[in-house]
Amino acid sequence: MSGVATEALSSSVLVLNRFYMAVHVVSVRRAFALLCRELAEVIHIEEGQYANYNFESWREISELKASLKEPHDDWIKAVNFEIQVPRVIRLLFYDRLPKQTIRFNRRNIFARDANRCQYCGRRFPTSELSLDHVVPRSRGGETSWENIVCSCVKCNVKKGGRTPHEANMQLIRAPVRPKRSPLLSVKLGNPKYESWKTFLDNAYWSVDLK
Repeated sequence: MSGVATEALSSSVLVLNRFYMAVHVVSVRRAFALLCRELAEVIHIEEGQYANYNFESWREISELKASLKEPHDDWIKAVNFEIQVPRVIRLLFYDRLPKQTIRFNRRNIFARDANRCQYCGRRFPTSELSLDHVVPRSRGGETSWENIVCSCVKCNVKKGGRTPHEANMQLIRAPVRPKRSPLLSVKLGNPKYESWKTFLDNAYWSVDLK
């Protein structure tokens, strides 16, 4: 598989419920599976208006657009045709509301802190980061959004079982519970997901990334 195809398959698709409310973010493979099974339709914004397409009509419109590809579009080449990766799909028979809680886990903490050590301020790959209790657990510190930060190994070792004050270290930013999904915020920084903003108002920023 080519690098372009791999990149297209690794992109994400926003999923709306029947009432056009964002409820999930799924992989391209999952999105096309839902479209092919006629459980979802593509929602495409054209000149400020919503356009709805089933799989066949989306395939047809993709063929018309194939010679006019935009820089941030993703395309997948099948045996007999090429199809554009949709950015948003709508479930035809799902009317549940989006979750209102943000998962407290490593991925979201790394995303909230932008992979930056909260003591030295340097960015690191996820594999080189650890999680630190600002107030150590031995002092009654909780495992919570307000007491856990990203830390590089060096800073974590230096701090040890002390508070930042005791270790003469300073947090670059106090840890807080995010109001929106940190991973979703990262996605929205990418121009290819610009159309998602139409469906993500402040009330529904806790959409889960799958």
